[in-house]
Amino acid sequence: MSMYLCLCFVILSASPAHAAFSSQQYRDALQKSILFFEGQRSGKLPSNQNLTWRGDSALSDGSPYHVDLVGGYYDAGDNVKFGLPMAFTTTLLAWSVIEFGSSMQDQIENARAAIRWGTDYLLKAATSTPETLYVQVGEANTDHKCWQRPEDMDTPRDVYMVNPQSPGSDVAAETAAALAASSLVFKQSDPAYSSKLLQAAIQVFDFAERYRGSYSKSLNSVVCPFYCSYSGYHDELLWGATWIYKASGISSYMNYLLSNSDVLEADDGTFSFGWDDKRGGTKVLLSQEFLQKNTQELELYKAHADSYICSLMPGSPGSQAQYTPGGLLYKGSTGNMQYVTSTSLLLLTYAKYLSSSSTGVLCGGSTVTAQSLVGLARKQVDYILGDNPKKMSYMVGFGDRYPRKIHHRGSSIPSIHDHPQRVSCIDGYQYYYHSSSPNPNLLVGAIVGGPDSSDRFSDNRYNYQQSEIATCINAPMVGVLAFFSANAEAAAT
Repeated sequence: MSMYLCLCFVILSASPAHAAFSSQQYRDALQKSILFFEGQRSGKLPSNQNLTWRGDSALSDGSPYHVDLVGGYYDAGDNVKFGLPMAFTTTLLAWSVIEFGSSMQDQIENARAAIRWGTDYLLKAATSTPETLYVQVGEANTDHKCWQRPEDMDTPRDVYMVNPQSPGSDVAAETAAALAASSLVFKQSDPAYSSKLLQAAIQVFDFAERYRGSYSKSLNSVVCPFYCSYSGYHDELLWGATWIYKASGISSYMNYLLSNSDVLEADDGTFSFGWDDKRGGTKVLLSQEFLQKNTQELELYKAHADSYICSLMPGSPGSQAQYTPGGLLYKGSTGNMQYVTSTSLLLLTYAKYLSSSSTGVLCGGSTVTAQSLVGLARKQVDYILGDNPKKMSYMVGFGDRYPRKIHHRGSSIPSIHDHPQRVSCIDGYQYYYHSSSPNPNLLVGAIVGGPDSSDRFSDNRYNYQQSEIATCINAPMVGVLAFFSANAEAAAT
């Protein structure tokens, strides 16, 4: 790295001289971050369920439409199964294992189980009916007017789909990404399942490419404004093709990426990464091919990834990111932590790629090292775990102070095992949503939406912008915590 020594700068605010948390504390947070997904399970719960306050739910999903759609995850604090964030959650859980699974130790099987709960459902959604992808179970507008445990819910379980007449390239390509990435996770431990996932990924990606269109246009108010595809579907097509190439090595997918990069706006300068916009993730993922395999045709993706990284670094000439006074990345007032955790995963993944090729990122006239990326990611995760102005953890069940009134139906209503009597929509709102008491069931590991731009946080159930949890917040945190559980000391230097 001698060529970089004269220009390196280190983000001092992101790299304190001491570790705020120990390896054991990061491991504890890792275990909790994976356990959280048990609280979001839909369907028939397994005998080894650890979050025992939950019960079976939605056991007839899909049956009126003669298709089995039992299983999967509820996306957040409601009882709807949204296909786009569920697929993205699964993709990032898989990516976490692919990059940092070697640091998960005794949690690797739990991480695989969390992924499999998602892929088992996505396989059914993608392969049950030819040229059809089932993308949602539950009518969100009706569901959101009801405050019920999933075990009690009697709101309509309508099923929504995309097909050649009503396309959904965005949700289909994200589903392909989830299946392809997950196939890599199971390649050694379950080769037959891995092959099944990859074949389904290829099939659903072909569907996404042949019948182009946004599911937001096809389904309108069914998915909007809840998980409207604001970025369009071009980013998902590149993302999906990238993961299938990674999983299969089939050259036609690399050719697709190279020949469609301009058409699909690969050079777009948007600096974001989340359930809607995949461009930042695609650029980082494809940079590995350039950095580690010297695939020259992908040098442009590496340049775009560098620009994305520069946009995040405080003090960098290309910095565009906003941070709170306490140092938290801030993108928006609703569910901001989703951007914090997904961006942190990208920082650590890119740092890994840079380290393996002994290089850095040139930002203007200065070079950012892999260590600086790790330091910035560590600042984010430590903030979430309690090293912040309010001195509270934003992960439920971690530390001494954490949110107690999260916006989550199942957590806020007594468990069906303790209170077997049915709780109606109206009763749920009257007695539990508006209650000033802490939630009776601890959704361990859940990360809330988080504080505002001034580090202020209100622990109130009705403050969904800050207190609601989501699977897409937790999924990337699994990889981030795995890394720091094995590198707590290095991160603090």
